[in-house]
Amino acid sequence: MKLLIVVPCYNEETILRDSSRKLIDILDAMKRDRLVSADSGIIFVDDGSTDRTWQTIRALHDEHPNEISALRLAANRGHQSALLAGLMEAKKAADITISIDADLQDDIEVLPEMVRQAEAGADIVFGVRNDRSSDSWCKRFFAELFYRLMRAMGVKTINNHADFRLMSARALEALSEYREVNLFLRGLVPLLGFDTATVYYKRLPATRATHYSIPKMLHLAWDGITSFSVYPITIISISGVIFMLIGIAVLCYILFSKFIGDTVRGWTFLASLIVIFGGFQTFALGIIGEYIAKTYLESKHRPRYCIRERI
Repeated sequence: MKLLIVVPCYNEETILRDSSRKLIDILDAMKRDRLVSADSGIIFVDDGSTDRTWQTIRALHDEHPNEISALRLAANRGHQSALLAGLMEAKKAADITISIDADLQDDIEVLPEMVRQAEAGADIVFGVRNDRSSDSWCKRFFAELFYRLMRAMGVKTINNHADFRLMSARALEALSEYREVNLFLRGLVPLLGFDTATVYYKRLPATRATHYSIPKMLHLAWDGITSFSVYPITIISISGVIFMLIGIAVLCYILFSKFIGDTVRGWTFLASLIVIFGGFQTFALGIIGEYIAKTYLESKHRPRYCIRERI
């Protein structure tokens, strides 16, 4: 089978040469073992980098014209859009694709096992981390919180799986039918319904400061929840009923205080409730606004990315 490895890049000039060398080495080894065809290669996707990432990719292509090809997006559209751009490009030419981040913290030594699982009939092979000891405590905590939240909200995700996966051409064809502007591939891919397999690996230490900060992780989690679950709206409805019952109880207390002529003593209690109700209403409106905003963005049908240049 022809394999194309899709690598989204954003300001990666410092690590691209080392990462490309490692990917070419593992690709050559698979070619020698006849796991993949001789025309297999790598697609780098430059997601509107502001450093010399694109120039580095060009130089790598000049050195390895048969192995390396690339896309340059017209603007920075985010990791998920850049990854999708590479996958849709690979879909046209490859039997199977493997997506991986440019820092190669996902262990490339399991790539041959992924290909073997595809040969055995799996259309999607998930790379799952069974050891995150190289991550900081903070990152492990937020990652675990992320997966727990997704499960609690009813979103079907693979625990400790990011975007390191193999997909067959027909799985990518099915993925191309999903037209969401608010992309969350970790939630979309498990929905496809094809035969899947799992390969476990140990997450490697970072070779540079991560571009995926805690705020970005939280933003991705919120995108995933609001794109795949209406549970937050349900929580608001249930909370609204609870607060309404509390309000009725408070009303009874106010009337009782009125009748016995003791209305000043409960002022602190009532003021506190007003603050609580006001805060809850603002919070509820914010969540509803998020869903309305996503509906607004989806209704525009804008392209998820624009390709500026191909190599």
